[in-house]
Amino acid sequence: MDTALNLQKKLLIFGIPLSIIGMMVFLAKSSVFNANPNGMSIGITFDLLLTAPILYFLLIRKTNIPKTTVVPFLIVGIITCSLILPTENQYYLNLFKVWVLPIVELSVLLFVIYNIRKGIKYYKLKKSEAFDFFSTLKNTCYEILPKAAVIPVVTEIAVFYYGFIYWKKSKLKSNEFTYHKNSGTIALLIAIIGIVAIETVTFHALLVKWNETVAWVFTFVSIYSGIQIFGFLKSMLKRPIAIKNNKLYLRYGIMTETTIDLKNIDSVELSSKDIEFNKETRKLSFLGALEPHNVIIRLKEKNTLIGLYGIKRKFKVLALYVDDKIEFQDQLNNA
Repeated sequence: MDTALNLQKKLLIFGIPLSIIGMMVFLAKSSVFNANPNGMSIGITFDLLLTAPILYFLLIRKTNIPKTTVVPFLIVGIITCSLILPTENQYYLNLFKVWVLPIVELSVLLFVIYNIRKGIKYYKLKKSEAFDFFSTLKNTCYEILPKAAVIPVVTEIAVFYYGFIYWKKSKLKSNEFTYHKNSGTIALLIAIIGIVAIETVTFHALLVKWNETVAWVFTFVSIYSGIQIFGFLKSMLKRPIAIKNNKLYLRYGIMTETTIDLKNIDSVELSSKDIEFNKETRKLSFLGALEPHNVIIRLKEKNTLIGLYGIKRKFKVLALYVDDKIEFQDQLNNA
């Protein structure tokens, strides 16, 4: 019964604004529009850009649906308006794009930043041992953003935060373990950044002779890729593996992570031997065979490994590299 009511409520919440959008599309293609295109264009523009989003906001106001989901409705309205109205009748649409849309985008960004700061202050106030910026960022964004947008937004923010904002050296706690000092991964990623830089300059010089636009697009993509790799590299230094609250927090920067209940661990083996990777046997490192491992954790039941952009994979055996593998094994056994 509750499921049926929830379904009816969702149909009402999303159905009314979408019905308005559908009616505006129908109206723009009708003979009524052709009879008075100027007047009808104004009405259609205001209904798509104001009426539909405001109605949607009023419908979700007392629900747990994030208020920021109004923005996607607004974007749909702008795209629909651009497609169905003749170019000469898009005066108010263009005004909205120039003056209102940037304010909306800035407001959403400030709202996200405000909530992230609030989340960080909450953890600091509680002096929570489990504080981690990336986890706090995800939890905050799940509360204020559409689910589909959370992981891409979180990943982009985290890349710039760890890469260019978070430079403070953090002291490793007794229950935390590094995994980047002896594995050679940092040197490998630095080498990749160097190769990207050299290739960018070389290919730009070649492509600019053929097509300047293509050359600059390629250069921008390459620079952005280099920035992301640098953010990934820095995040490895700031997100150690941790054992706390009867859980094992396995992190590989912001690239992969998983949380394992200590009761679910069957065995912890110190081993660098080659193993066959399949649907049940995974590696914590996103580099796969390019990085060695020295610890193999076997579970009693399957767990989930979360990768870049929220990609989830099940595993029962996980291979990883830990700098102080003996202390890591001892603490797990004692815990």
